[in-house]
Amino acid sequence: MASSAEPGTTGTATPATPATPERPGRVRWRRAAVMAVPAAAIGATLMVLTAQGALGVQFTISGMPFTVTATELKGEGFAQFGGLDSMAEGSPNTGDTGGQVLVVVSAIKKATLTDLCQSVDLGATNLVITAGGGAEKVTARGLTTDSTELSGDAAFDGIEIGNDASTLDKAGVQGPIGVFSQQSDTVTIDNLRQTNYATTAAVFKLPGLKLKFSGEGC
Repeated sequence: MASSAEPGTTGTATPATPATPERPGRVRWRRAAVMAVPAAAIGATLMVLTAQGALGVQFTISGMPFTVTATELKGEGFAQFGGLDSMAEGSPNTGDTGGQVLVVVSAIKKATLTDLCQSVDLGATNLVITAGGGAEKVTARGLTTDSTELSGDAAFDGIEIGNDASTLDKAGVQGPIGVFSQQSDTVTIDNLRQTNYATTAAVFKLPGLKLKFSGEGC
């Protein structure tokens, strides 16, 4: 859903030159991570903020990443900033992470998604959930995703880049003080693909919901 873009990537997104003049604050990024900030530059800061209780994690993550795709996401009120998710003590999924994952938190006040697919690799099979493939689309309010990867063809209206995360006011969500962030009035992402560790929403409506086990994920 942030990013979500987001300090979990090391590339630099380059705005494409528009063929015709666009309104101030409008940006189009093609096939790029939606937010690109060197993770190493903020990792230490996030560790300190978490230790001080500045980053409130909503729940303990399983540590199993899951894939989310959609042919189109449209959102009103968008924000992104860095975060740190934590696994349960003794989790078998910690690997070399130390039980914590650096993520990009993407928050959208109102979102609509077309052809939503979510899958998690369980080893021998994948658990796949699909929805919104018909005339009625998936809708969400107060949607947030914690991502390590996010790609797609993105367009923003009224974008602000480089905000202090504690001052964000477009998505109804704020991050910790001193953390790099961005926000926009609207966001559209075509061919969305995310690797997420957590998703939350105040309201999440999934018309045409289907759940199955499959040899292939999204």
